[in-house]
Amino acid sequence: MKENPIRSLPGIPFLLALLAVTALAVWLFVTGIGPDPKYSGVVSGMRIAAGVILGVLAFFSLIGLYTVQPNQAAVVSLFGKYVGTVKDNGLRWNNPFYSKKKVSLRVRNFESGKLKVNELDGSPIEIAAVIVWQVVDASEAVYNVDDYESFVHIQSESALRAMATSYPYDQHEEGQLALRSHATEISQHLKNELAERLADAGVQVIDARISHLAYAPEIAQAMLQRQQANAVIAARTRIVAGAVGMVEMALAELQKNGVVQLDEERKAQMVSNLLVVLCGDRSTQPIVNTGSLY
Repeated sequence: MKENPIRSLPGIPFLLALLAVTALAVWLFVTGIGPDPKYSGVVSGMRIAAGVILGVLAFFSLIGLYTVQPNQAAVVSLFGKYVGTVKDNGLRWNNPFYSKKKVSLRVRNFESGKLKVNELDGSPIEIAAVIVWQVVDASEAVYNVDDYESFVHIQSESALRAMATSYPYDQHEEGQLALRSHATEISQHLKNELAERLADAGVQVIDARISHLAYAPEIAQAMLQRQQANAVIAARTRIVAGAVGMVEMALAELQKNGVVQLDEERKAQMVSNLLVVLCGDRSTQPIVNTGSLY
């Protein structure tokens, strides 16, 4: 169902007209029942009837008055059939037989509760997200779903669960998307997933971002130790790679400049000493060797 904008009458001029009609109805009724010899019984009866009819019509017409606030829409139906949507602000008037349901078009947001799910590798994690949304089609929000606010909350949690199970918590391979290290890409995925789920409800997803991400308490300590171990291994790997490069450069410079001629055994000893110095996690103590290597 697509939105059908319709116009409504300004309410204040119509209200003034109703007041005038009401005053006329009161005057006709009062003059009809008053003992005025100028009017016959038939004329008095007609005045009374006209006053009553005008009064009833004026009172019934008041039902058609309603207000529409800024960033609000009124979905109008007639005997269960959708007529259109009114977005004109202020006091408005439409057919008194119309039923009107007001829908807020303001931007809204909420934070989902912390969900406990298993990420791609099977580890339990806790995750939550902040969703920013607004209704862009009031007719779809009213007629396509039973309760669009509840629908948004439930679908948001469902999309968050589905997204969390599609990615690992930490990156294990180069170029792999992970929940912890690729927040922008993950948020975009969540936003697209929500937009697809909520399109039929006339809801637009403005933003969706992860607000909480952590391992579940029962494995948090073990995962922290694993992260620390991975960090140590990565640091050691980088140190070794740099140390090997420096040793290669030192040997190449010595040979190029002819500073000293080293046989294979002396080169091996030099490489060993340099690697110990460069790769060690503690400061080394210099030792002067005054004797022969052999």
